[in-house]
Amino acid sequence: MPSGPPNTRLGSRKKNLAVNKSATTAIAIVGGGIAGLAAAYELARQGADFILFEASTRLGGIVETIRIQDFLIECGPDSWVTEKPWAAELAIELGLRDQIVLSNDQQRTTYIEKGRRLIALPEGMRMMVPTQWESQEGSPLFSAEAQRAYREEPERAAELRASAPQQDETIACFVRRHFGEEVAETIAAPLLSGVFGGDIKRLSVRAIMPTFVKMEADYGSVIAALQQRSRRSLPQPIFSTLAGGMEVLVDRIASGLPARSVRLRQPVTRMRRDEDGWSIATAAGEERFQSVLLATPPEATRALLQSLESPTAAGSAAAARMAELLPQRCSSAIVVALGFTAERAAGMSIPRGFGFLVPAAPARSGDDHRLLACTFVDQKFPGRVPDGAALLRAFFGGEAGAALQKEPEDALIRRTREQLASLLGPMPEHSVALVRRLPHSLPQYEVGHLERTADLESLALALPGLRLTGSAYHGVGVSDLIREGRAAARAMLLLN
Repeated sequence: MPSGPPNTRLGSRKKNLAVNKSATTAIAIVGGGIAGLAAAYELARQGADFILFEASTRLGGIVETIRIQDFLIECGPDSWVTEKPWAAELAIELGLRDQIVLSNDQQRTTYIEKGRRLIALPEGMRMMVPTQWESQEGSPLFSAEAQRAYREEPERAAELRASAPQQDETIACFVRRHFGEEVAETIAAPLLSGVFGGDIKRLSVRAIMPTFVKMEADYGSVIAALQQRSRRSLPQPIFSTLAGGMEVLVDRIASGLPARSVRLRQPVTRMRRDEDGWSIATAAGEERFQSVLLATPPEATRALLQSLESPTAAGSAAAARMAELLPQRCSSAIVVALGFTAERAAGMSIPRGFGFLVPAAPARSGDDHRLLACTFVDQKFPGRVPDGAALLRAFFGGEAGAALQKEPEDALIRRTREQLASLLGPMPEHSVALVRRLPHSLPQYEVGHLERTADLESLALALPGLRLTGSAYHGVGVSDLIREGRAAARAMLLLN
């Protein structure tokens, strides 16, 4: 890992960039999260010359795995969605096929908090949509009115298809049209908050649930569409991860990158575009590149675009407008993990399943610092804890995730224990505790997100050599970010 002035090989190439356009040119990647890292992997694989600038002391962004006393704890995402193949494909390319671990779906139950009780989500539910009538109709989660809305939805298929809006709408509106307010608030809201930490009354259904929108267009009834799909396909575990934790993927990618191509602790402070390419400024000075890939979070991307210097008025105007089109809201999260030895876990009353979700408290309740969710880690994946031990990973998100960012760790742990105890019963003293704060970590895909993103990417054409990737655009999951990072790198190669 280089430090100090740019290496002499890169310095000796600066004149060549200006006078010999056919020579191998350099690409700057700004941001070493999983998208930027995937882009770097693809460039290295293709033999391209690049420099990756990362502001922090490590690569991988929020993908981080900590092992404490044989408890394996994920500080950020703990897995990828199995049906999205891009993370698994990369893991296999990196020689990690034997490390891929599937979730224990034979005991996959998710609970919803209702009236200070945990009630199991009916078997066969795909998000808020039932694929098995028997389990759904007997569930205490739903009132008679909600049960009726479920039964009637397939009968309304023609009406739903005909009345589907031509424009984007909120997830709340989509779910209400199909199943009513109760299902939107009881099921859809906590499920989507658990992934995005956001409000379904603001989130875009076309950006976040495109499969459901297509089902409505094709079938009208999403229940009928999912039931037909479930008959055609074999079930597979929903989640996949790596035996050594998600950071194994980061470490394996990083170990294959040229050391001279990675600059840690070097935040990019300014970018400048001129007739011959790009200048990237850091505390170490300025360096020249033919093209730039911004793989930074929205706030950092916005700041760089707003300060970008361009030789044309059109380029400056495009950069300013791009900054405006980026997601304006990002949800913050806090992860609190508590591990219990086998002896202590023996007295705990943790139900069989993957964990639970908590619907938002009514505004009038004043209970606005509630947990968003909790994962029973030892039940979700094998090999995470010593035999017989238990590991709970609790989340604060949304308004609570933002409001509690400055709360001391001991207070966060105490708050977590109290709220878990109210749902799971008395909590023994934990053996291991870990707190991770993830401020502004989840960009909010609000209504109109796809159109804004398309406009943003179109405007980038006014700044030749610039590309964008990361969680602000086409997905926040690890697999989505790997797909986008690698695709962006391939696009960069076509520019040079």
